[in-house]
Amino acid sequence: MTDKIEIATVSSRGQICIPNDIREEMGIKEGSKVLFALTGDSLIMKRVNMQTFAEVTKPFKEAAKKAGLKESDVPDMVHRFRAENRAKNKEQ
Repeated sequence: MTDKIEIATVSSRGQICIPNDIREEMGIKEGSKVLFALTGDSLIMKRVNMQTFAEVTKPFKEAAKKAGLKESDVPDMVHRFRAENRAKNKEQ
């Protein structure tokens, strides 16, 4: 794989267009899955296929099952987490 550096612009809706050369080299097409990881001030994006996605999410699914969580519980948890983070950020 060739090293490439490209710059993209974030839209008002938070969308980013992945440069065509990078999409072609990575095999990213409409419907492709990508994983975002934030570490410090770096954002890493990784192309994942459905097998990889299943491998990545398996530990989370197992932990949720052990904790007795259902998929229907997730939206409320996400909203609570975001509200808590907004409150923390306002305090800082």
